[in-house]
Amino acid sequence: MPMRDVTSQLVQDLRAGFELLTRLPVPASLHAPRSDAAWCWPIVGIVVAGAGTGIAVLATKIGLPVATSALIMIVITSFVSGALHEDGLADCADGFYGGRDKARRLAIMKDSQIGSYGTLALLVAVLLRWTLLTALLAVGAYAEVIFAAALSRALMAAVMTVLPNARGEGLSQLVGRPTSIGAGVSVILAVLVGLVLVGFASVTMLVIAAGFAALVAWVAQAKIGGQTGDVLGATQQISELGALLTAVAMIGM
Repeated sequence: MPMRDVTSQLVQDLRAGFELLTRLPVPASLHAPRSDAAWCWPIVGIVVAGAGTGIAVLATKIGLPVATSALIMIVITSFVSGALHEDGLADCADGFYGGRDKARRLAIMKDSQIGSYGTLALLVAVLLRWTLLTALLAVGAYAEVIFAAALSRALMAAVMTVLPNARGEGLSQLVGRPTSIGAGVSVILAVLVGLVLVGFASVTMLVIAAGFAALVAWVAQAKIGGQTGDVLGATQQISELGALLTAVAMIGM
């Protein structure tokens, strides 16, 4: 393939990745969201977390408390991503534990209203992320924060590849399932980012985060027989928390 065509394809993939996972005003891709762009999802995570981290650092430099800066970062990253992943976590919590069978669980997950399980899941996730980010920002562990964001989005691609679509419709079905090669490239890219930014400590973060992602996949398989866009959002949220928890634990050792 000519270099110009390769470059054009890479640009289209990046457009598709940012168009799917963020609300940034990127030029629209020429095609519908597609799974073969999953390799670049870690790059999306780097940009989202990088923007939030940069603003948080700036807020700290002008005199705001680190805890306030961490909260600002959560607001910024949620705004940039359109709270897409947070919505998935809440929907999964409501559906998985509010329905008695697969059909009812999927129906609850599709409902735009949030229930008690979803509210509790969001509260716990946001509070936990806030405390972890506060701890990491306080010691200047910005690289760990950015790596966690990149890694969690790569693990979304992995879960999407392993599990079939449970609903047969929706955004996850439209995007399609990445090939094992595409998901592998995404994970390898995230690992390289971790080695460059964090060093070999990133391997521990990877193992723990992958364990958290596997737990989400196992529960999703048991509850609804596969994955949906909401399951992928929950995967991102929970695996990122796993990576952040690991980073804080290692720094505190």
